[in-house]
Order: sequence, then C-alpha cells, then structure tokens
Amino acid sequence: MKRIASFEVNHDVLERGFYLSRVDRDVFTYDLRFKKPNGGQYLDIKAMHSLEHMMATVARNSDYADKVVYFGPMGCRTGFYLLLFGTEYDEAKNFALDCLKKCLDFTVVPGSERVECGNYLEHDLVGAKREITDYLALMESK
Repeated sequence: MKRIASFEVNHDVLERGFYLSRVDRDVFTYDLRFKKPNGGQYLDIKAMHSLEHMMATVARNSDYADKVVYFGPMGCRTGFYLLLFGTEYDEAKNFALDCLKKCLDFTVVPGSERVECGNYLEHDLVGAKREITDYLALMESK
C-alpha cells in the first residue's frame, strides 16, 4: 500500500499552528494544530468532541457554508482538519479563526442532546473554550 501524505510529515518537527496539509482537486485540507505532536499534552476527548460540534455548527452557518466540506478531529488528538472547497490559505486561516472566536459565545454545546449525538455524555464546554482560547492566543502571537 502507498503511504498517505500526512504520514510523510515529520511530526517531530511540526509545531502548533495553522497549515495547508494538502490539496485534492479543489478541496483544500487545513491542519489546525492545537498541540505539539508527540509532545505529551493532547486534547481531552470531551473538550475535543465539544469543540468539533461548536466549530462545525459555526462554520456551516457562516457565509462560507457552501465551501465547508468537513471539520473534525485528528485521531492523534493534537488538532483538527478543516476541509474547504477552493479556499486559499489566508482566507481559510481568517475564516477558521473567526469561527473559533464565535465558538466562545456558546453557552451550551450544540447537538449535545442524546437524540442528536452518538456519545452525548462526553462533552465539555468549558474545556473546549479553554482549548480555543489557548489556540487563538498562539495564532495572535504569530
């Protein structure tokens, strides 16, 4: 089998940040790296799950809704992937950061009721907001 492109990235030198991971035709995959890979600190499952719900809700209700393909967590728990149709780096970065800022306004996690979510007991709004705040501070310092 061929190695997938993300396995070609040296995760020992990858830092936290916002990266263009790959382009497949007109789908741009962005890496929102919240934690340093193999750094020993990882996203808490409940916070990550809530952040996924919050960000997906904001993104799919934005002016970019027709460009959003997917937003979801990395299995390694170091960040998230944002897939957008035809959206260049600077525009995508601004969009992602604007969405994350809007996520801080949530008072409940959207889609977190039993009938809406397959793992409704594993949410942490406070933890998600803490991770967002930390990531935004990092991105504003760059």
